[in-house]
Amino acid sequence: METQILNSLHSVLKQFGNKYYTGSYLNKSKVIEDIDKYDEELILAMLNAPLIKKHYFKKIDEYTIFETNKLIETFEMNDYWMDSLTKYTKRIGLTSNGKFLDESSDIVLDFPYKDTVLKAGMTKEDIEKDDLKPDEPFYNEVIASEEIDIMLDKKILINAKRYDVEGEHEITNFDDKDNLIIKGNNLLALHTLKDKYAGKVKLIYIDPPYNTGNDSFMYNDRFNHSTWLNFIYNRLSIANELLSEVGSIWLNIDDDESHYLKVLCDELFGRENFIGNIIWEKKFSPQNDATFFSDMHDHILVYCKNIDKFKINLLARTEKMNERYKNPDNDPRGPWSSSDLTVRTYSKEYDYPIETPSGKIINPPKGRCWRTSKENLSKLISQNRIWFGESGDNVPRLKRFLTDVKQGLTPGTIWKHQEVSHNQEARKEISRLFEDTEYDFSTPKPEKLLQRIIHIGSNEGDLVLDFFMGSATTQAVAMKMNRRFIGIEQMDYINTVSVPRLQKVIEGEQGGISKAVDWHGGGSFIYTELMEKSQGYINQIYKAIDSESLFKIYNLMLKNVDINFKVDLQELEDILEKEPLLDEQKKLLLKVIDKNQLYYNYSEIDDVNVRDLISDTDYSFNQSFYKEDDFIG
Repeated sequence: METQILNSLHSVLKQFGNKYYTGSYLNKSKVIEDIDKYDEELILAMLNAPLIKKHYFKKIDEYTIFETNKLIETFEMNDYWMDSLTKYTKRIGLTSNGKFLDESSDIVLDFPYKDTVLKAGMTKEDIEKDDLKPDEPFYNEVIASEEIDIMLDKKILINAKRYDVEGEHEITNFDDKDNLIIKGNNLLALHTLKDKYAGKVKLIYIDPPYNTGNDSFMYNDRFNHSTWLNFIYNRLSIANELLSEVGSIWLNIDDDESHYLKVLCDELFGRENFIGNIIWEKKFSPQNDATFFSDMHDHILVYCKNIDKFKINLLARTEKMNERYKNPDNDPRGPWSSSDLTVRTYSKEYDYPIETPSGKIINPPKGRCWRTSKENLSKLISQNRIWFGESGDNVPRLKRFLTDVKQGLTPGTIWKHQEVSHNQEARKEISRLFEDTEYDFSTPKPEKLLQRIIHIGSNEGDLVLDFFMGSATTQAVAMKMNRRFIGIEQMDYINTVSVPRLQKVIEGEQGGISKAVDWHGGGSFIYTELMEKSQGYINQIYKAIDSESLFKIYNLMLKNVDINFKVDLQELEDILEKEPLLDEQKKLLLKVIDKNQLYYNYSEIDDVNVRDLISDTDYSFNQSFYKEDDFIG
């Protein structure tokens, strides 16, 4: 990708003829050497290049400081120098086109296409079925860091309304304890939330697009590998800022990218903060038409923010587990179970005879010994912690009281469908809610799965975030479990499935985990949208059915949309007229839109031309939402 800063650096270096080039190859070592020794001619040339001056020189009082290390790092690591004589470094890590992800500030935006079926987490077997294949491609774009100006600023929020037991209401105020649903690009929405929620989220769960290489996801699931890594890294980086010091993040992913995601998360969250890799059995029966192996599971990678501060909630003990504890001798300490008093690790000191209450002498079996010393055994007998059977002459066993058992189970890393359900049951949960509505979710997650995750990683009143909200399973379960929540979704089904589902939860629907947690309704949430600017034209481009309608959109764009200043409009029009494929024409128009202008920034809210577009209630809501009051944690 040719960028402004790359072009500027090339222009400066080519002023010196062959000094920094061998043929068409750049000699980065020579450039770095001259920068490092403050070559006067080279520094003056760079100082006279406005873009380079902006990025690599800093003004402090009357002095101009040359940030040599920053520029040297650009030459050492930047993926744009693939024609260099020195492409490679000695570091190991995930890269995108030769550049380490944690040193890349490029942004990947994803844009939804129109009629494609959502298959979040589809298996390869699902994708191969003809009736599930979408008929339209997707589009994503990598934007170089120096081309990102105000894209990540806070956005204006519109169409704010509260949903509660009394229905839907327009609102002007926001309380930091309110549950929140945002419609808009999740990367930009996360940055919109950063100042308000930094360090306040207890648990993050996401089920991101799985990069299957097929047009199977309303988000662009047709990323190439490096773009997918950047796409995920961009979002996880800002999400990590929202996570509290005692918080955790749970990432649902399939085999295609799970191992790459693990390495990426090790770099981002710290390998020392890795908690575990849960294997969830998402299907209960194999697919015999699978090419090689039937895909039966997903991975759920779990990381915490700070391993020294993170604690989990144990799983509840089941009645079946407690049934093993009896009280045949009416011990006042309550029910107990007995365990073997012998061990295989033989020790002569622990090999001694025991006399039962009836006078019978018992020795440990050959090759084994007692698990405790003779002295300690006497103490255990005096404490009535040794059981010789009802007759008093059986082989002694150690009594373990239910009251001494840890009141909960440490979670394992294999989660069977009998415990946390499966995809088929999740589909039924949604179909029962929307019997007369078509919905586009192939693999929603069951409520029991989210119930376990939210139970382990949070407590009542804690804040839960899911920025790939989908059908709103995370938010539905959070509400039923008395957690606060934030959900982000950019697709239109947010208003046909996600929000209506949460309305049904408020009304007391009895599906999913409702009966298990004794849910009878109540609660509330606030819905709002990022205010579209160029994003609206992006949506129109997707919906264009032929070249004629596309050119009408283009003519409107010339009047109302900020076009990337590098674009030669005449050349663009010539290409559009010569390009026979509608999808390629769409991609070209999408490319030229200035991505800094997808949504209106909050800083513009008092501009005359913008203020006229915002209702008084939404204006007041923005003032309330962005107020500088302390967050109520």
